[in-house]
Amino acid sequence: MNESSKRSKPITLDTFWRGVWKENPVFVMVLGLCPALAVTNTTFNALGMGLATLFVLVCSSALVSLLRNVIPKQVRIASYIVIIATFVTIVDYAIHAISLELYNALGAFIQLIVANCVILGRAESYASKNRITKSVVNAAGIGIGFTFALLCLGTVREILGSGTILEYPIFGDAFQPWVVMVLPPGGFFVIGAWLLLFSWLKERKQRRVVQQEEAARAPG
Repeated sequence: MNESSKRSKPITLDTFWRGVWKENPVFVMVLGLCPALAVTNTTFNALGMGLATLFVLVCSSALVSLLRNVIPKQVRIASYIVIIATFVTIVDYAIHAISLELYNALGAFIQLIVANCVILGRAESYASKNRITKSVVNAAGIGIGFTFALLCLGTVREILGSGTILEYPIFGDAFQPWVVMVLPPGGFFVIGAWLLLFSWLKERKQRRVVQQEEAARAPG
């Protein structure tokens, strides 16, 4: 009874927004850090990986939801991986045909989308238990949240590491690029700074809520 009522809940803005912000894969759940650190040395690479992951996430969640009553429980994980791998192959060929430069920049991390725990986890915990419309909306939120996180990392690293945004120079000739930012250690520095910022914002919000509750309980 509880499970059926849970499934029948209507789609709301929170269904989408939770993935973008409240359950952001990188900044909240701290998942999918391998591509987040490896390919975000430029904004263009970050956007390409984010959109590729978004496509695979939405399409695989839709198909898993459609087949949720058909796939046997004993082979569900293997079936989900096959479904995800199918859409990863489509993305791989599409990127190769559209932009060889992006394809070479992303390298093996396109194929490794199959092993992204964000996608497989969403298929297992959400798409396999909800209708297609709700699964697609939630997957879109998660995918956009993941893309947003990659863009946050890629933009900062490109600005500091190259002095450009989408290869467009934004500083004068006197600017000295921080070479470390386009190297793997730069990814750790930037993601640490973003996690610190979002943690501070969350703590600040919680402190404000506590102060409001105390003010409401105060006499007079």
